[in-house]
Amino acid sequence: MSTSPSKPEIATAYDRWSATYDNDPNRTRELSAAVLRERGLALAGRDVIEIGCGTGLNTQWLAERAGSVLALDFSEGMLRQARARVGSPRVRFAQHDIRSPWPAALGSSDVVIAMLVLEHIEHVDAIFAEAARALRPGGELFLCELHPMRQMRGGQANFVNRATGEPERVPAFLHDVSEYVNAGLSSGYELVHLGEWRDAEAARNDPPRLLSVHLRLRAISPS
Repeated sequence: MSTSPSKPEIATAYDRWSATYDNDPNRTRELSAAVLRERGLALAGRDVIEIGCGTGLNTQWLAERAGSVLALDFSEGMLRQARARVGSPRVRFAQHDIRSPWPAALGSSDVVIAMLVLEHIEHVDAIFAEAARALRPGGELFLCELHPMRQMRGGQANFVNRATGEPERVPAFLHDVSEYVNAGLSSGYELVHLGEWRDAEAARNDPPRLLSVHLRLRAISPS
């Protein structure tokens, strides 16, 4: 794992991957999509921010349910694929580095979705804080990431570079389960659900493939 990947390094890696991303076998991507759909988030008519939208695989599903979706990604290549896939007027795409303030007004959203993106962020506390800024009181943050136990065993986003034919690993950081949970608690959320997800055929003693954390922003108590 890289210790200090820059935005261009990660973004350009996803630019290179974007042309084949949807067709490459990727059990982590497929399971994360299933987890999002299984969790039963209340989306109908709600304003959603999706950070790290990639090629729009989940954006399309969100657009069919939510009132609006602001879909952010810092890879131009990924966004090109997403815009080609999703034509809903409910969706607004923006190329953006989520480490800087998001193009969303204070308290403008009901749900923030982060799928397989925080592994690429060194300091996740700022992401939880920015989501809290953008959410209305009682709003929800749902994240799903490669499980840290998988990362400890060498798991990392990777693909074959189509131009060179060589395998390429996208820079990532290891975050413990407690880091995600405590970052949420310190930013004013309460824990709704913590999930650890294995492949359907995995043995019980196999490490989970994915970690999901579902948080709700605590309502402001009247003074």
